[in-house]
Amino acid sequence: MPQYTAVVRISRLSLILLVIGVAAISSAAVIIREADAPPLVIAASRMLIASAVVLPFAARRLKNTLRQLNSRDAWLIIVAGAALALHFWLWITSLSHTSIASSVVLVTSHPAMVAVLSFILWRERLDRAAILGILVAFAGLIVINLGSFSFGSSVFEGNLMALAAAGAMAAYLLTGRHLRERIDALSYLAMVYTLAAILLLAAAVIANENFLGYSAKTYWMLALLGLVPQLIGHTSLNLAVRRLPATVVSVAILGEPVGATLLGWAALGEAPGTKEVVGGLIILCGILMVVCAGGGRESLEQM
Repeated sequence: MPQYTAVVRISRLSLILLVIGVAAISSAAVIIREADAPPLVIAASRMLIASAVVLPFAARRLKNTLRQLNSRDAWLIIVAGAALALHFWLWITSLSHTSIASSVVLVTSHPAMVAVLSFILWRERLDRAAILGILVAFAGLIVINLGSFSFGSSVFEGNLMALAAAGAMAAYLLTGRHLRERIDALSYLAMVYTLAAILLLAAAVIANENFLGYSAKTYWMLALLGLVPQLIGHTSLNLAVRRLPATVVSVAILGEPVGATLLGWAALGEAPGTKEVVGGLIILCGILMVVCAGGGRESLEQM
């Protein structure tokens, strides 16, 4: 009986972590829309807040990690930090050009991209289900972009940015996969978050973006963005994936586009169009096929 009770407790905790994590990351798009600041300022603020919270907790481990770091791992960390910075900049910028529904669905396609990149870079086998899932997701992409296949179209450019942001996330996850056995998760996140924050801050300075003079509401939104989707959301999912199979958590994360779309509809009155709903469902089905086939499981190993 005691053993059965313990299993029930773990199951409930895992479910709570999943719900909190998905709900938290689903809020990001609406928070970004409510922040009246340039994309680089929003992205830099998000990572600055996240790194400022993580660094004190990682300080002790980080000293030992830095002493033992070899040049190859140092370069991989730089690549991971740059990929994460690029991901947030591209995705946040995409929200200025396309709908929340399209942007979040497309940026969530990174499991399919992880599978493709793993095959291209390391010739990792893709089974038929994964290949079919990638083709289905591509079909959904075409449906979402029907009527906007023009480089002069702001919507098409926004969709391309969201897709590129998914590619940057895939690069970040794949890089992290090669470091997770040698560097503990907390030290890794502290280094990558800090590097991403520095790169985004430098880009904002070079672009002559200002971090001052915004409304109180915008500063509240920036604080919420760093604390809720980044820290609460990603931390909850990291804890969940240590208690559940990565595939289960990957499937749960497919709830993010649904949650983000519903929040955008409720908070901003942004109802999804027919092609976004149909294309989004097709893409989510394709991603689900890839995840269940095992092609995107590592997408959760280093969030």
